[in-house]
Amino acid sequence: MELGIYTFAENTPLAGSGEVVSPQQRLRNLMDEAGLADQVGLDVFAVGEHHRPEYVSSAPPVILAAAAERTTNIRLSSAVTVLGSEDPVRVFQQFSTLDLLSGGRAEIMAGRGSFIESFPLFGYDLQDYDEIFAEKLELLMQLRESEKIRWSGKHRPPIDERGVYPRPIQDLLPIWVAVGGTPQSAMRTGALGLPMAIAIIGGQPAQFAGFAKLHREAAQNAGHAAPPVSINSHGFIAEDSQQARDDAFPAFKVTMDRIGRERGWPPISREQFDATCTMNGANVVGSPQEVIDKILHQHEIFGHQRFLLQMTVGSIPHAKVLRSIELFGTRIAPVIRKETMASS
Repeated sequence: MELGIYTFAENTPLAGSGEVVSPQQRLRNLMDEAGLADQVGLDVFAVGEHHRPEYVSSAPPVILAAAAERTTNIRLSSAVTVLGSEDPVRVFQQFSTLDLLSGGRAEIMAGRGSFIESFPLFGYDLQDYDEIFAEKLELLMQLRESEKIRWSGKHRPPIDERGVYPRPIQDLLPIWVAVGGTPQSAMRTGALGLPMAIAIIGGQPAQFAGFAKLHREAAQNAGHAAPPVSINSHGFIAEDSQQARDDAFPAFKVTMDRIGRERGWPPISREQFDATCTMNGANVVGSPQEVIDKILHQHEIFGHQRFLLQMTVGSIPHAKVLRSIELFGTRIAPVIRKETMASS
């Protein structure tokens, strides 16, 4: 199994002190995180796209290009590229450039995003949300297939035999599709033969097992080999369970309560948070052994090929984040790889 981390480069107040680092410092810290993830042997470093004041990740390809110069082996992905409010040609060019800079380590993870700010910002109608995404995903797939494109659609001007440059090192620039909870998205992704990332940030993981099954069946029915599946989860790692939860909860509460005020959710209590960290909960928070047990438990459910962990759901002191990454790479990843290789 491939293992990695993803982030939205949050820059929220630290719980307790209320301190907020400068955007410049947050990005420098992020480069430290990428460099350490590579150093300890993790497989993927991914950056999501947000257009809100509490994040500094509105331009993931730029961040990933900087990370390419701090790393050697780790794959560099978006998580996600909000494709509905992007131009697929520019997305392809940006990630092709990243592929060249990184020596063939770039990936695109396309999704519809958990926030909607980018749609009015770039002039798109939310009523066409799903249709725009499907059309742009089709164009993005064509762009990686051939150098010159002839294409027409409803939501973008046509392209008449135009070349798109530069071309990447990889023959087919990897495209993953992130889904948040609709069977139709899982089936469409499978039918296209694309790998799928399931974001499990609430509820019980077992509730999502059907999406992986639908994805595999749709791929098979369309004549594709079963594409890989990734599970993307919130979590944090420390030397013991109590420390991991004590470190993660204050930041988690700041972030989730803020989103909750926007969406009508009640504030989260420590008891509720602790319940999400149990074996059947959504959050992967705990000691190295607890995290190993939980990832392997989910592997029994999904049979997935990749697991990505968002360690900073809200701002956590930088030194603690680095220690969490170190534990993930040195204490957890070797065990998970060995166990999942033996069961494959």
